[in-house]
Parts: sequence; C-alpha cells; structure tokens
Amino acid sequence: MSAEDQLIVVLCTVPDEAIAEKLAKGLVDDRLAACVNAIPGVRSFYRWQGRTESDTEVQLLIKTRRGRFDELAVWIKANHPYEVPEIVAIPAERVSEEYLTWAVEQTS
Repeated sequence: MSAEDQLIVVLCTVPDEAIAEKLAKGLVDDRLAACVNAIPGVRSFYRWQGRTESDTEVQLLIKTRRGRFDELAVWIKANHPYEVPEIVAIPAERVSEEYLTWAVEQTS
C-alpha cells in the first residue's frame, strides 16, 4: 500500500456525547474515517485565554488513512463547536493487514 494509505489515529476531544455521536457518524458517513471510538469521561486540563481550565470531555479516536487527513481536518473545523478543536494525528506503527485493508476500503 502507498504512504497515503498508512493508518493514522486522529485524536479529537468534544464537549459531550451528543456532539461525539454527531461528529463520529458524520465522519464515517462521509468516508473520512473507517471507525470512530467515543470515550466519555476524559478529564482535560489546558490553558485557554491566559487561564488554566479543566473540563470533562469525550475523546474521539478516529481511524483513517494519512491521505484523508487534510479533508478530515477541514470537516472537523467546520462541524466542531470549539474555536480551536484538537486535531492530532498519530501514525499507527503496526496494523494487521486485514484491518488496514478494511480501513482503506471504508475511506476510499
């Protein structure tokens, strides 16, 4: 497979489960992601506008191909309620051939 077909996991936090469901379904429906896991109850600590903040969020683990990252990032920015959403891609170092083949098919 090509470098564009390398599997990446994109991290994105959202404020609640309703937004998580909306974004996860939209990403999969638009074939930007093969699978999205929504993990509730994540506690985030961060600096925003000069203050340290803390919130409970839902962590999305978005599995996609490297070649879909730019489109995925644009889609998230257009559909996410945060002014600066987390969009962080981590390359998957090793992936089973069957899962990678499936993920590429789902995002093509």
